[in-house]
Amino acid sequence: MLNKLIKKAAVLGSGVMGSGIAAHLANIGIPTLLLDIVPRELTEDEKAKGLTLEDRQVRNRISSQSIQKLVKQKPAPLAVKKNLALIEAGNLEDDLIKLKDVDWVIEVVVENLNVKKQVFEKVEQYRKPGSIISSNTSGISVEAMAEGRSEDFKKHFLGTHFFNPPRYLKLLEVIPTQYTSQEVISFMKTFGEDVLGKGVVLAKDTPNFIANRIGTYGLLITVQQMVKGGYSVGEVDSVTGPLIGRPSSATFRTLDVVGLDTFAHVAGNVYEKVTGKEQEVFEVPAFMKTMLEKGWLGNKSGQGFFLKKGKEILELDTHTLEYIPRKKLSTAATELSKQEKGTENKLKALVYANDRAGELLWNIFSPVLAYSAQLLGEIAETIVDIDRAMKWGFGWEMGPFETWDAIGIEKSVEKMKNDGVKIPVWVTEMLAKGHTSFYLEENGERFFYKNGEYRLVESNPKAIDLKKLKKQKGVIKKNGGASLIDLGDGVALLEFHSHSNAIGLDIIQMINFAVDEVEKNYKGLVIGNQGKNFCVGANLAMMLMEAQDDNIYELEMVVRQFQNAMMKIKYSAKPVVAAPFAMTLGGGAEVCLPSAHIQASAETYMGLVEVGVGLLPGGGGNKELYMKHLEGLPNGVPFDLQAVANKVFETIATAKVSTSGAEARENNFLGLADGISVNGDHLLYDAKQAVLSLNEQGYVPKARRNIPVVGETGYATLLLGAHSMLLSGYISEHDMKIAKKVAYVIAGGKVPYGTEVDEQYLLDLEREAFLSLIREGKTQQRMQHMLVKGKPLRN
Repeated sequence: MLNKLIKKAAVLGSGVMGSGIAAHLANIGIPTLLLDIVPRELTEDEKAKGLTLEDRQVRNRISSQSIQKLVKQKPAPLAVKKNLALIEAGNLEDDLIKLKDVDWVIEVVVENLNVKKQVFEKVEQYRKPGSIISSNTSGISVEAMAEGRSEDFKKHFLGTHFFNPPRYLKLLEVIPTQYTSQEVISFMKTFGEDVLGKGVVLAKDTPNFIANRIGTYGLLITVQQMVKGGYSVGEVDSVTGPLIGRPSSATFRTLDVVGLDTFAHVAGNVYEKVTGKEQEVFEVPAFMKTMLEKGWLGNKSGQGFFLKKGKEILELDTHTLEYIPRKKLSTAATELSKQEKGTENKLKALVYANDRAGELLWNIFSPVLAYSAQLLGEIAETIVDIDRAMKWGFGWEMGPFETWDAIGIEKSVEKMKNDGVKIPVWVTEMLAKGHTSFYLEENGERFFYKNGEYRLVESNPKAIDLKKLKKQKGVIKKNGGASLIDLGDGVALLEFHSHSNAIGLDIIQMINFAVDEVEKNYKGLVIGNQGKNFCVGANLAMMLMEAQDDNIYELEMVVRQFQNAMMKIKYSAKPVVAAPFAMTLGGGAEVCLPSAHIQASAETYMGLVEVGVGLLPGGGGNKELYMKHLEGLPNGVPFDLQAVANKVFETIATAKVSTSGAEARENNFLGLADGISVNGDHLLYDAKQAVLSLNEQGYVPKARRNIPVVGETGYATLLLGAHSMLLSGYISEHDMKIAKKVAYVIAGGKVPYGTEVDEQYLLDLEREAFLSLIREGKTQQRMQHMLVKGKPLRN
């Protein structure tokens, strides 16, 4: 009988991947045993301590060191450092007996079939019946690993291929064998999406599965076209990144990040198992082999396709293997594509262009699209799985079949045939039947082509798609900055869609309308969206323009309106739930703090960052963060009010931003009752459920109450640290001026310690301080610098 819950896991192999998977499991609260081999020699440090090879400390050294490295790795594998406590170090000789208490065992040892089979033979001696066993292999046959194992083992065994780093990359390829029970497959798909927070695709047991098979092929085709067409490394990267809907690391920076040795190993996996022209593509070029011999592996070795010298980044000349100034490819097509809106239109402008950029991109896209279609049925059952794998594993904005639709199948196939590219039979047959796209949209639903017909694209019911919802239901009301949408079940959603979701008057107006409308006709409101970031703050350009024109009266009106809108959220008669994700900065955080509930994504980077542009929070952020800290304290237990003020002052004055949803909770932006969604695709669903739950409980807004502040004496205490930093030269005179304003607002102004003040009093102090700072020339310089350079100015 399959265990319906994974209460404890074990990861066998504590390298970068194994420890990363263990960290991801710890982040979602699953205690995890991390095992590795027993060392055969003592280190000098161990000898100095008088330890022997029999000491537990020595025997667990490899996994223990891997666990400690998690704290220092970048990007951080752990959401918060305390999650380290959920990972237990052990070794593969002494601790296999502990597998009897484990619900899921994940093998992440060296990529060698015989070694893996030996490990599984040992695992079978200790595992409990019904526990799931999986391999994180990136290319070895999952079927072959199961040979010789018992029926129960085979039934519960499959491949679970995470992508590195496991915390951040969305894709999880699940690879069943012929023996894996359907119950286990279904469970792992649901568990992968709902608990691990992944995008799960079912892959077939073929070399490199889906994403690495196509991704590696695409990279090697790109390298071949670079050599053939006489392009440089920098030129290729300048047109194979965001310009075509791919990550900013493009082609060769991606290889530097992954490591050339890792890439060559993955390519070799396929090379050994295929033949003919396909094998030719997977042969690593001679210059790459020379780079491997020289140890030029990329970031891990300090140089690869790029080398940083001082502030300059040089590119590798693949003919001379010398580093030269980086080049960019700029043609009529690249310039024209920049004027086009949307990746689809950019691609059309590029791939059919008769210039160096167009020729390069066509010669990359053409074989990769044909290859993806050729592999349908071999590596995955549907084009949807292939597209999702490339989007979730490689960060492509569009998968290969979505890309093919974008550039036009009929036109591209005609051109491919003229170039001598072999078109898979099923694509030719599809066109012959009059079907000219792989995907169709009807009544807001999406359909994909398979075996002569279009079938509904299925997705997890928890994955709400706002574009689809708006097509089906329309919007209640919208303006340039936001839309109010009916989420169903009596819940409305306020979606920001201004540039960067920055808050301006249009969004403030929609907040006011949304709360009024929801109070009359709905159970509650979700504030969320599906943009790149939740909200990066207020409209900085608009504020700077008004400040430079000395329109302080207009600015005062806008800030007051923003404050009033935040109070409207806070005291709405119906629950308002904020659903932040990614960058949730400044005004974005201020929208969340007064909400009845925050349902944050696991990857939420929240902070009040206004001091970075010479300001302080102006929409009630100082007050709300201070109150959030106070509300987190236990009732009836004496506490140090000054310590609370100090903590809030430090958070705001240093523009501290959380590196995860869990850290946002540690920083008190989230309270204990607020929620965290591991799967970002389920965030709006979870927020909607929070609204319904609050409504069912008979939601009543918080009663307004006065707030105790530290007053004049507390203000002086707050500034002690800032004064010492000023004297030491760590902060400037203007930094000190900002710090004084922040301290004055948090302290509650010139009142005695412990005075209880009204919220409006604190809002007035905040607004006055904000307006006084925005008048300052140095603040305006900082705002200008942020808008132009995208980073803070210290003046």
